[in-house]
Amino acid sequence: MRPVFISLALALAPLGALAEDIGPPLTAEQFDAQTLGKTITYSAGGVTYGIEEYRPGHKVVWAFAEGDCEEGDWFQKGEQICFDYHSADVGLQCWTFHMQGNALVAWFEGKKDSSPLVSLDTSTAPLNCPGPEVGV
Repeated sequence: MRPVFISLALALAPLGALAEDIGPPLTAEQFDAQTLGKTITYSAGGVTYGIEEYRPGHKVVWAFAEGDCEEGDWFQKGEQICFDYHSADVGLQCWTFHMQGNALVAWFEGKKDSSPLVSLDTSTAPLNCPGPEVGV
């Protein structure tokens, strides 16, 4: 499973309270307005999970907290935002994204019985992707 994004306060909130306090799933236009030109760090359970940079044309670059960068695309499918990293190892990763205050909250495949990802930090700096085997 290749997840995408979560706020420390939200990650520590009880799931029932969190589900009641968030807005409806974001549309592609709303998601783009919240993410375009930003690099967002996500957490799961209060622990940094990964970082994603959102580029024009629904392009993204994703990296797990300690992993290599992967380029991909995103698109809307029903109420979900799906990410395609063009990897034979990873299928589509679809999430419902919601707003709670200024934070993005995402549930994998919209399943609110699982732990969400929550945006922890937002920056306009690009994701640092030095590439594999740099300096070798």
